Order: sequence, then C-alpha cells, then structure tokens
Amino acid sequence: MTEKRYHTIVVGGGIAGLTAAAFLAKGGSSVLLVEKNAECGGLVNSFTVDGFRFEAGVRALLNAGIIFPMLQQLGIELNVVKSPVSIGLEKEIMHVKDISSLEDYRRLLEGFYPGSEAEISEMIRIIRKVMKDMDVLYGIENPNFKDLRHDRDFLFKQLLPWLPRFLFTIGRINRMNMPVESYLGKLIKNRSLLDIITQHFFKNTPSFFALSYFSLYLDYFYPLGGVGRLAGSVEERYLELGGMIRRETVITRVIPGEHIVTDQNNENYQYDNLIWAADLKTFYRITDTRGLSKRVCMKFEKQKNRLLEKRGGDSVYTLYLGVDEPREKFGEISHGHFFYTPSRQGLGETHWSELNSLLAEGSAGNKSRMLAWLDKFISLNTFEISIPSLRDPGMAPEGKTGLIISILAGYDLFRVIDEAGWYKEFITETENRIIRVLTSSVYPMLKDKIISRFSFTPLSYERRVGSSEGAITGWAFTEPVPVINKIQLSNRAVLTPIPSIYQAGQWTYSPAGVPMSILTGKLAAKKISGA
Repeated sequence: MTEKRYHTIVVGGGIAGLTAAAFLAKGGSSVLLVEKNAECGGLVNSFTVDGFRFEAGVRALLNAGIIFPMLQQLGIELNVVKSPVSIGLEKEIMHVKDISSLEDYRRLLEGFYPGSEAEISEMIRIIRKVMKDMDVLYGIENPNFKDLRHDRDFLFKQLLPWLPRFLFTIGRINRMNMPVESYLGKLIKNRSLLDIITQHFFKNTPSFFALSYFSLYLDYFYPLGGVGRLAGSVEERYLELGGMIRRETVITRVIPGEHIVTDQNNENYQYDNLIWAADLKTFYRITDTRGLSKRVCMKFEKQKNRLLEKRGGDSVYTLYLGVDEPREKFGEISHGHFFYTPSRQGLGETHWSELNSLLAEGSAGNKSRMLAWLDKFISLNTFEISIPSLRDPGMAPEGKTGLIISILAGYDLFRVIDEAGWYKEFITETENRIIRVLTSSVYPMLKDKIISRFSFTPLSYERRVGSSEGAITGWAFTEPVPVINKIQLSNRAVLTPIPSIYQAGQWTYSPAGVPMSILTGKLAAKKISGA
C-alpha cells in the first residue's frame, strides 16, 4: 500500500535534515521527515539522567557565519551564552579569553618543554596567521542564508568587498591541506610536545582545520537548556510550518525509478524529491537502481564503490558522571569546556601503532595485555571535559555537578572487544581508569563523591545514530576522503548521481561539523526549491 505523495521526503532527523526540512516547509512544500529514533537531533541532542542534563554528542557550538543566520531566516529565537574554554597540562591551567591568550599558551608550553622555545614561537606565529584567515572565512554571514536579490546593502557593502579576500584565503587553506602531524612534525622535533599539541585531533586532521581551533575556542557558544535546544528549536519551527515527522522509522529501501522509499514495516512513501541526511554508506547499500538510465546507474555504481571502500572517521569514548559536589568547586579549576592532559609525556605510538599491533595479533581476548595498554592510553591522553552547569546552572540538581568526559577512541577496538565477549567489563575498566587518573590529578574532589556514571562508546554512537564505524565527524582523514572537501565547492556537495535525490549532513562534506551540516541542509533545500 502506497501512502500520499510528498513534494520532499527527508531521511534523517539530525541538524542537517531538520534544516533542509524546515526551509522547504517554509517555502510551502509538503515535507515528510523520517527519523529512526524517537527523538530528532542526532549528535546535536541533550538528555536527562537522574536530574543531570547532558549532551549526547556536540558539547558546544560555533556560529561560523551559518547558525545565527539560519535561525534568523527561520524566525527562531535561541537563548545562548558564551562557552569559554580552558586548557590544562598537569597542574598548569590557562583560560582562553581573547587572542592575547595565545601568549599564555606559548608560556605554558615553554614551561614544560625547555629547549623548544623557537619551535613553539614559530607554531604560535602560524596559529596567528590561521586566526586571521578564520576572521576572513567567517567574516560575514554566509550568503546562502541571505536574500541577495533584495538585500542590496549586504550584496554591495559586505559580500562583494569580501570575495577577493575570501578567494585569497582559500588558496592558503588549500596549501595547508596536509595532516597536522606531518605539517607540525617538520617544525617540532620534540615528540612529546608534538603529541600534546596534536593528540586531541582526529588522526591526519587537515592542518588548517586543526590549527584553527584556537580561533574557534573564542567563538564557542552554548544554548541555555543544552546543545539539543538548537535541534529542538528547528524541529519546533518545522512543525509550526506544517511539516510532518515519522519517528522510530527506518528506511530500508530506496527505489528512485519509482520515487518510493520503504520502511522496516514494508510501508511505502512516494516522493518528488528525496534528501538523504543520514549515513551515506547506508543509502548506497539500500538503493535499487533498476529502471534508471544506464548512464545514471554507472555513475551511481562508481560512487557506491568509492564510498563503501572508505571508513568513517574516528569516534569518541564518553564517560558521564553525576557528582555530589557543587559546580562552584569545578568552576574554581576551569571553564565549562576544558581540554586537559594529565601528563606532559604525550601518547606517542600508544593510540595507533601499539593498538593496531595488539588488534592485528588477535590480542583482544588477552585481558592482561589489553588492560596494560589501556593503563597507558588513559594516563597519557587528552580529555575533553564539558561541565554543562558552569554554563547553565539549571543543567544539574542544586549542589551537584554533571561532567561529560571524552577521549578519542577507535571503533575497531570496541568492536573486537565486543566480539571477544568482555565489552561491558572493558567499559567498566575504562571508566575506573579515567576516574582514577582525574582524581589523582585535576579533580581530587571526585573521590567518594560520584553518585552516578555511565558511558557511550563508538558502538553506542553507531547504534544510536546509525553512523558507519561510529564516526562523529564523517569520513576518516587517514585516506583520501570520497566527498567534496573544498569550501568553494560546497554547493556541489549535496548532489548525488540520481536526479531528484540530494544528500546533506556530516557525510557529504569533509571536514564535517554542525555549521557545515546546517549549510548542506540549506543547500539541498535550495537545489529543490530554487530559492
């Protein structure tokens, strides 16, 4: 049985799918949004456990000339606060206030790595240049969210003067499109120093993207009520505009020759246009190209083979803690967004070479060897710590504090541990080690004050979001990415080989992130509506 036909069906209710659906509904189209979970938002989602409000994915947001213009165009008001960042190494902690904080960062590194002062100064000089380029890159509101035909002031006073500087900056960005480890490795000879700078980035993160982070720290903001309020506000607006949502619905087949998608209950939905804003590998696996032209089928198969041989990017392991201590105690140490490394030694080969060797040897079932590796991995790592109630006091019960503690983690590690039969035990061992390391270093108040704890692993993200390899940022940087990765070409990132089917979200452009997911959602809607 076939249901009514929709002008557009959007598959995937993350921030990209919500953006695309909202803009199409705003234009008067009949839109159906299909989401596999009970709630929308994907990795832009907040949830409550035992009175503590936590983030499921993204910890803070960056406007990038995209988020605020999107909200303005959709008529959405979102209450936000600044989300300042702190950086800590062993017992030294600095707070990022403005560009002058770069000097604090320089002094912090020089204190730990005497003899590397010249290398550190040169790196700081490069970061300053990248920050200037970022000022250009995000110097105006993204023109895709402006009505250029009617907003002549923006067109002539902002966009046209900005374009030459933008094109010049793009050239510099493209010249830095090499792994940050290799780029800085030519400059920094002290391996521990190199690790401390690079180990909280995904492996082979492009240099410009990595070295722009200090600039991003200055612009982070946080919605009151949690990051999920961004997705929630777009969802509310979409429903106000007459949009429809099918929740807990998994699309299992796409038949573009008949303009039909089918769900897990074998129910069919007809569409004129389709936007796939979910896992891109899944789309290519479940699409039946019968009835399409030979030329389209050939292009589709070529792209399918290209994508399916690639891997999703790294994931994270996240520990959630409820602590019977007031937020003020944590506020005396850091801001609510805190990058902390307990040892100046750095990970070295612990994360990649040593782990890969263990997995290749089939050591996942050897608990003593894996736990010895885990000891080293946790004690030398860099933690991203989010404390929601330091930005919004209502995010935790009175007198208590919720902590979100993340480290980069490989999907394969947790997959093979699961196959070896001790997944839950490994999670408990990981939690214990993280708590022990943080209690003995930056958070002595954790001792005997933890009242609740639970974890998300890369397998959790895969199961919840449907993301290949549990990836949280799209494609891995360890090999050539199979999608558009030049910002000047982002308009083409939403195209698929099949007419009337478009793509949006973290899988369609690399490096991915919330602003680019929103942008691709808007661009996909624009391709369909022409406005």
